[in-house]
Amino acid sequence: MVAIISGLLMSIQGVFNTNLRNAVGAWFTNTITNGVAFLVSLIIVLYVKDANITGLKSVNKLYLLGGVLGVGIIYTVIVSITKLGPAKATMFILITQMTASYLIELLGLFGMEKGDFSWSKIGGIAMILTGIVVFTNN
Repeated sequence: MVAIISGLLMSIQGVFNTNLRNAVGAWFTNTITNGVAFLVSLIIVLYVKDANITGLKSVNKLYLLGGVLGVGIIYTVIVSITKLGPAKATMFILITQMTASYLIELLGLFGMEKGDFSWSKIGGIAMILTGIVVFTNN
């Protein structure tokens, strides 16, 4: 259920950010979006009190680049939706995300547990690719 909510929020956020970009520019939109997200996250972490600052000592420092990736995600989603529209952009984002996630899982990258190869997962990705072709040709 949480993953479904995540997908819904991402779709709405992409459209909101694209509309904001039309008024103020892509990088300013990125700045506003991340600034507001920082403030909301800070308020929530102060309320729920789940911060483990000492855990930062033991974590792979590469993982601290998640925020940098977030900046890239927001910018590329804005540009994608502007050029392709929400549905097409989401389809290309989703298929790329699924393929990359499967490779990360399959190869055990970035500290994830290594998974087994599955033809059915490849078939699922192929079905989504087929759906993209059908959707974009209509």
